[in-house]
Amino acid sequence: MRSLFFVTKLYGYAIARPVQEAIRRRGDEAAWFVHGVSGDYLRPEERRLETVAQVMEYRPEVVFACSNWVPDFFPGAKVQLFHGFNAEKRDEHVGHFRIRGWFDLYCTQGPSTTPRFQELARQHGHFRAMETGWSKVDPLFRPGVSSNLREQLGIERPIILYTSTFSRRLTGAPHLLETIARLARLGRWHWLVNLHPKMDPQIVAQYRALQGENLTFIESDDIIPLLKAADVMVSDTSSVVFEFMLQDKPVVTFRHRNPGEHILDIQDPCELERAIETALDRPARLMSAVRNYSDWLHPYRDGNSSERVLDATGSFLADGYGKLARKPLNLMRRLAIRRRLGYYGL
Repeated sequence: MRSLFFVTKLYGYAIARPVQEAIRRRGDEAAWFVHGVSGDYLRPEERRLETVAQVMEYRPEVVFACSNWVPDFFPGAKVQLFHGFNAEKRDEHVGHFRIRGWFDLYCTQGPSTTPRFQELARQHGHFRAMETGWSKVDPLFRPGVSSNLREQLGIERPIILYTSTFSRRLTGAPHLLETIARLARLGRWHWLVNLHPKMDPQIVAQYRALQGENLTFIESDDIIPLLKAADVMVSDTSSVVFEFMLQDKPVVTFRHRNPGEHILDIQDPCELERAIETALDRPARLMSAVRNYSDWLHPYRDGNSSERVLDATGSFLADGYGKLARKPLNLMRRLAIRRRLGYYGL
């Protein structure tokens, strides 16, 4: 089976690579089409298709997308892998459950999303939804895969990972800058900072300037080593919060849009230090809520979600796409994608 990974954001690499590993274990082949993000993160052994013409010649049987859109004219079934968990940043009709009419199969992450996508599949008729778990978190649980980032940095103190969404409405980055700078100077903990690729460059520069003995700024296409190294995460209404929680680790958020018992949420930067202290103590009630929420979000801890993605895709293809209804015409959107990629062929 020939597969194609369609990547438009830096974080797409880490979502697709576990699937690529599963494909290779099965003796099949895969290629990449990268748009809107640097291809420099591709590894020497990974095949890149530079043009749409090369994609058409390659004729993939399946296109795995880590974005909200995919070129409809690419050959093969279009499979949605998702770029994150449902952080509930927006209302349902414009957020995680928005159906744009591009995909044939949605590989859902767990009980928190599967029933809704399957209901939408019945309503629309032009796609299927199958629960597989999320490929990106496979390395968190796969035996033999571990992070040596703590050892590389030579850190024995607790590690606090700071991440933030890019949305001006939801990000805590501007508000927490001075507090994080002060806490880093105190040296009680070591800070790792990783900001969203679409974050305001001015804010990124301000955090990068904090780098020193007690704070490390890291820009990477793979946040998994950071998740594994940290003891506590500080964030906001970002989906990466849930990736961290799957490890049975506590999270502190700043003005989360939908906080619950599984999160230590603060409203003022002056509350941050005490919240981190509480998180490091791992209180029983908090950790029980973390485990319950994680099971609802993503119950798989076997590191085999990518294998389930391939099984679901294979079943979908063998069933001849399950006799799907025709997708919405979406003429303007389809034309916009062709213009974006400079392709006007049939």
